[in-house]
Amino acid sequence: MAVPSRPPSQGGADLALEIGIDDPGASDIVALVQAHLAEMHGQSPLEHVHAMEPEALRADGVQFYSARCAGELVAIGALKLVGPGHVEIKSMRTADRWRRRGAGACMLAHLLEVARAQGYKRVSLETGTKEYFAPARALYAKAGFVPCAPFASYTDNPYSVCMTMELF
Repeated sequence: MAVPSRPPSQGGADLALEIGIDDPGASDIVALVQAHLAEMHGQSPLEHVHAMEPEALRADGVQFYSARCAGELVAIGALKLVGPGHVEIKSMRTADRWRRRGAGACMLAHLLEVARAQGYKRVSLETGTKEYFAPARALYAKAGFVPCAPFASYTDNPYSVCMTMELF
């Protein structure tokens, strides 16, 4: 089901985004996921890149969403089951031309809304420690995420930071 969203954009205008479940195998999504993977591999050593391949985004326990504006792919994000009452945000990515316009914040808000509606009590994520990841860390902190110990199969290492938030 698509949910209309109107995040703020540069210049004071609004973007009309439709966010809903989508097929991670769609060609435009595969292209964005591949660009995301390439960028992550350029930022972190192979063993510390935790972004998911398109096929993995179709696995049981993963809910994949896209945000579109007039049919154009703007952003993607997924929820992956970690354990009872606990999901992880995966594959958050905004298309380059849509960055810094509120689409990522809108996708994050949607994922948190879905997690709450489905009764999850905790949402966690892993992101990078380099300066490149500072905007993502700031977005998550603004939404209420706080640093936490590694969860699931993540490890304590100089390339990753884990964050979490309790849902009420």
